[in-house]
Amino acid sequence: MSRRSAVAFLLATLFVVLPARAGASSPTGGTTYTSSPHGGTAAQAQASQGTSAPTATAPASTTVPGTTTTPLPAATVGPDGQAVAPAGAPPQVATLIAAGNQIASLPYKYGGGHKDFADTAYDCSGSVSFALHGAALLDTTLDSTGLSLWGRTGAGRWISVYANKTHAYLIVAGLRFDTSGQRIANTRWQAAARSSRGFRVRHPAGL
Repeated sequence: MSRRSAVAFLLATLFVVLPARAGASSPTGGTTYTSSPHGGTAAQAQASQGTSAPTATAPASTTVPGTTTTPLPAATVGPDGQAVAPAGAPPQVATLIAAGNQIASLPYKYGGGHKDFADTAYDCSGSVSFALHGAALLDTTLDSTGLSLWGRTGAGRWISVYANKTHAYLIVAGLRFDTSGQRIANTRWQAAARSSRGFRVRHPAGL
């Protein structure tokens, strides 16, 4: 091979090899389609080279306007069946719990608490209505269907009403106020959770 032919061959080889190597590690952070040296994905390889790869990641926290992700103090229920409001709870929360305590152990009666807030026995929606009324959150008694449309949509930070056409119960500061289970515990206050499937969830504004 002549010297001129050898130089031409060498130049041709360089034009083929150099672009390929430049594409594998672009100093401007261009896209790469190879796996990272540590076995990561192409998106991870991009991140290691200073590029922004679109990746699906879980948010560090979920914040609803006007709320905080800090866990709230929870209400407790004592051996006497009375609930105790947590320290630092808003006044309406403490007042609602106090109202619930007034009827916590009263008997269940279908339609109880609907002709008037003052009664000797209460059904599920009558019980919830009484507690809400005690906190000045409700002016007239509502049945379970009415409670499913009351307030605002979704769970509240402190107070949530769960209702459908057949039943209603209340969660306040993490404690359930519910006629179901009363025959066993002898109180409407229930520490145990229950399924909310099939219920609409409502809450008072600001709570």
